[in-house]
Amino acid sequence: MDFDFSDDQEQLRDATRKWVDKGYSFERRRAIVKAGGFSREAFNELAELGLCGLYVPATHDGMDLGPVEGMIVMEELGRGMVLEPLAQSLISAGVLNGYAPDAVKSAWLPKVASGETLVVLACQERLARYKLDICKAKAAPAQSGWALTAIKSIVPAGDHADAFLVPAMVNGTLALFLVERGAAGVGTAGYGTQDGSRAAELTLQDAPATLVTLDGLTALEHALDIGIAATCAQGVGVMDKTLAITAEYLNTRKQFGVAISSFQALRHRVADMKMQLELARSMSYYASLQLNAPAPERRAAMARAKYQLGNSMRFVGQQAVQLHGGIGVTDEYIVSHYFKALTQMELSFGDTLHHLGEVSQRMQDTAGVFA
Repeated sequence: MDFDFSDDQEQLRDATRKWVDKGYSFERRRAIVKAGGFSREAFNELAELGLCGLYVPATHDGMDLGPVEGMIVMEELGRGMVLEPLAQSLISAGVLNGYAPDAVKSAWLPKVASGETLVVLACQERLARYKLDICKAKAAPAQSGWALTAIKSIVPAGDHADAFLVPAMVNGTLALFLVERGAAGVGTAGYGTQDGSRAAELTLQDAPATLVTLDGLTALEHALDIGIAATCAQGVGVMDKTLAITAEYLNTRKQFGVAISSFQALRHRVADMKMQLELARSMSYYASLQLNAPAPERRAAMARAKYQLGNSMRFVGQQAVQLHGGIGVTDEYIVSHYFKALTQMELSFGDTLHHLGEVSQRMQDTAGVFA
């Protein structure tokens, strides 16, 4: 199998990396964190590069690209720990394009592609524990469409988003709806998260909503899988940069008159970090390549990938802090922020133990043993 990237893909990587290196410095990121964890200006810059429209068809003013391009972009954004939730634009574009009626596509996809509208997924509930079919939210027919009543937690940039994709129950069946933040009955309470980004509690009380699809579980599973693939790619970028910073520190820091990179025990630990990074990279490729596969195959692939990424992110982050010593946990030093980013991503879209359970449930009767 050819794993080389095309010239167009390399150009996309180069453009994204240049923006991260020149336009999203550590100092700018710290300022965004201090201001609340989300910058509409930075998000608009991503949109100007065309990145919000990666998964939007050309007929709706998008770039009409696929999962590999999404992986490339998210990996580069991970290197800069970009706080603005581009993954949510990929999710909303993929779901609306795949499941929404034509009228909804025409109304929303061009605005998603241009970055004019940030649509985020609001699916997490307090009792769900990553289970998609556990949903207390209710939807009922109303004069102008539907009315939703729900409480959703940890909604990415929820108090800055323009609209939400919200799953809710309709006569015992999970459906998916689009709710505008400015609509009546919509309330948000924002807060900062561990890695410096922003999330919110979303409260809906008979809020007017647009139906996306009555086959909400299928659409929601697809949405989560897009998010998992994006998080895996972003995690690879974060780990790649974390390893580079750690190696540079070991080559610079001296003890007993020599660089500590010459100590064999520390070199072995760096080699183990590199092994975990490459395991994660291969599984990120696997996740992206399986994103358009049939649902059972796709779901199994995402669980496997997120399980490996969870292990790798935890290992690389913890080793980086330990190899730096005390400076590795100070707020002034950049590696502590990479560690926090990796820790939060390990819990996003299902933590490692959850996905280990998903992998186990999807094993065939042979469990890999052939007669």
